[in-house]
Amino acid sequence: MCRNIKTLFNFEPPVTEEEIHTASLQFVRKISGFTKPSNVNEEAFQSAVEEIAAASARLLGTLETSAEPKNREVEARKAKARARRF
Repeated sequence: MCRNIKTLFNFEPPVTEEEIHTASLQFVRKISGFTKPSNVNEEAFQSAVEEIAAASARLLGTLETSAEPKNREVEARKAKARARRF
């Protein structure tokens, strides 16, 4: 799994379209091996990002949990603390 792709489900405030798009872009970059595709591959690359973003939004919209939503700021502080250990 790409380390740059973050969990987006069950946060308060809820995930934004921009966050979904960013995660989708990271995923496509990872599986394609391109940070920036060539002109000939740009259309396929962007299409994949949009399709994955749409599928991700549908998934996140249908998931259910009984757990309390996580606080984004608290989780960000925890992630920074973990990063400092390494």
